[in-house]
Amino acid sequence: MSEGQKVFRVKGGRPLQGVIRPEGNKNEALPLLAASLLTKEPVVLENVPDIEDVRQMIGIIQHLGAQVTSLEGKPGHIRIHTPETPGSDIPADLSTLLRGSVTLAGPLLARTGRVFLPRPGGDRIGRRRLDTHILALQSLGAKVQIFPDGFELTADRLVGADIWLDEASVTGTENALCAAAYAEGETIIRHAASEPHVQGLCRLLVSMGVSIDGIGSNILRIRSNGPLKGAEHRVSPDYLEVGSFISLAAVTGGEVLIEDADLPNLRMIRQVFSRLGIETRPEGDALRVPGDQNLEIISDMGGAVPHIDDAPWPGFPADMTSVILVTATQCNGTVLIHEKMFESRLFFVDRLISMGAKIVLCDPHRAVVMGPSPLSGAAVSSPDIRAGMAMLIAALCAQGESTIQNIGQIDRGFARIDERLLKLGARIERIDA
Repeated sequence: MSEGQKVFRVKGGRPLQGVIRPEGNKNEALPLLAASLLTKEPVVLENVPDIEDVRQMIGIIQHLGAQVTSLEGKPGHIRIHTPETPGSDIPADLSTLLRGSVTLAGPLLARTGRVFLPRPGGDRIGRRRLDTHILALQSLGAKVQIFPDGFELTADRLVGADIWLDEASVTGTENALCAAAYAEGETIIRHAASEPHVQGLCRLLVSMGVSIDGIGSNILRIRSNGPLKGAEHRVSPDYLEVGSFISLAAVTGGEVLIEDADLPNLRMIRQVFSRLGIETRPEGDALRVPGDQNLEIISDMGGAVPHIDDAPWPGFPADMTSVILVTATQCNGTVLIHEKMFESRLFFVDRLISMGAKIVLCDPHRAVVMGPSPLSGAAVSSPDIRAGMAMLIAALCAQGESTIQNIGQIDRGFARIDERLLKLGARIERIDA
């Protein structure tokens, strides 16, 4: 029976205790796999998460001609080698399952001079425009034809340009970076995204021989230095997993030590959790979430209802919105959650309301959460990766038994999450539907 026909059966109400380590960052691994097509030499990636989205991306680049092998005795280490010119038609049947396939546009255009990009799939959290990608690649010399099923981009040669992105798109920045790695002369990307996974891609490209100034800022200067060479790169820990584990520990009243927590990239996440009364303590490169905390929402000055909203990096990550919302249901007080980036991400709150949460969905972007609300087990479904984790968090702090359907969405972003949570004392089973 396929994973799509499995469900999680969860018995909540037990504190999670112990030690856990985050997997590699999914949002970094996908563009790194795409960027490996830029060179004829081998690229070795370490700490690659064993999740469905990564397996889908590996399947796509293999279809395009990449040789992908796991390194024996080194879990999470893979070697990608594309000695011959890769194919330029991304398979539609695979790309429609994976939004991250869009990051292949820049590398394939750079190396082959042509790419056909089917309309990508991924989470159903609202419109996710491709205009920024297309405009950036056009600035470097690409010609674009639009078809009902996708986009064809061609370029006899790519020439450096001074580009202003119309939005700080993560994948748009990544496509522009990879194309600029082949362009003649200098490229400047202004209003660039600066998320940790964008920085990771920059570091890989530097290892491959590209000169990049401004890594971590919103202005990147890129200069190609000839044919790109092979490289080795370690995928950074997934800060979104770390944030999810903070929530799991806090709402269940348990104490959890998160190893290899990538503390420098947790500043805003930890700050937002502290506004919900949740303490976290650094211990070397690990982060401890103490047990039995007094979850109390801290009002803004003058007693105003606090407002938590997402923003481009270094602001609070949009992908943490679902997790912080479910966390707030277990905290004493009222908070406004404002999801500014995707108009459908908050629609999962009806499932939390069915479990007993006190939430007012004001509009597609704003929800008022009043807590604490004792949650009761229920049959729910996972609409996307992040909401799926939020539902799992809710089920683990609820009284009684919950069934979570469509867990393939959770598997897309969280490797073996049931096995890992069992080691913390969670009562969770993966069973036939």
